[in-house]
Amino acid sequence: MLGVPLIAILVIIIFIMIMFFYFIPLGLWISAIASNVKVSIMSLIGMRLRKVPPSVIVNAMITGHKAGLNLNQELLEAHYLAGGNVVRVVNALISADKANIDLQFNSATAIDLAGRDVLEAVHLSVNPRVIESPPVSAIAKDGIQLIAKARVTVRANIKQLVGGAGEETILARVGEGVVSSIGSAQSHKTVLENPDTISKAVLEKGLDSGTAFEILSIDIADVDVGKNIGAELQMDQANADKNIAQAKAEERRSMAIAHEQEMKALAQEAKAKVILAEAEIPKAISDAFKNGQLGIMDYYKFENIKADTDMRESISGKGGKSK
Repeated sequence: MLGVPLIAILVIIIFIMIMFFYFIPLGLWISAIASNVKVSIMSLIGMRLRKVPPSVIVNAMITGHKAGLNLNQELLEAHYLAGGNVVRVVNALISADKANIDLQFNSATAIDLAGRDVLEAVHLSVNPRVIESPPVSAIAKDGIQLIAKARVTVRANIKQLVGGAGEETILARVGEGVVSSIGSAQSHKTVLENPDTISKAVLEKGLDSGTAFEILSIDIADVDVGKNIGAELQMDQANADKNIAQAKAEERRSMAIAHEQEMKALAQEAKAKVILAEAEIPKAISDAFKNGQLGIMDYYKFENIKADTDMRESISGKGGKSK
């Protein structure tokens, strides 16, 4: 019976020891003292209560102290509670200090909370990076298409990392500058002979304004000759003009055919009227005989004149015999 209370007491003692060493990390406190970093036991207990890992804060303070930085414990805790990466911020501050880059703690934490990798930014500020642009197509004034690729050497601008534009903006501006420079060239041969004129013209435009980078150089890596866009446009225009001319000619032909058909219809109508009029002649002659207005001799003279007229027309080939 005495064994059960003893086991319970041992379990309680072990639980108390675990909780004690959890809230009071003696090993971490000893490491801080050995590194000449002042951290009190109450501060470690407070970190546990605030759900801040003491190892992260203390190790960051030890690392910074060894590198010659004077870090504030409360500021590190505040940055951690705000969702920041304490380790990367401290490493970035150390790298910036060794590289003689002016980077304050507030700036580093602001960059980190803005979602940018502050340590990578410091490294990029020390070691510039080359960004290769996609092929940019542009047309010179002589109508020849040129396809250029640019290599942009940039380094991070620490002061513009918060709120500054990224690499996409740099590449877009460089592409726009290349298109503008090629488009203003009188001949594509000029660009091929001196591609550095493009890089100089683009670099003078201050394309890194408002971005998180500083452009160190712009180099034209490759320039290829594309299509003769000017000739293609002229051919397309010529084909368009030809199609318009053909359409107008077809319209005129259709109008001419319609006019011809109309004239034929008028001629047939006139011929029909003549035939109707000729059909009235015998009737008129008969009426004239009845009324005594036409004698037999007058009729024979009329027939002779008509026969004479038909003979002359037949000889001249202008018509046949009248019926």
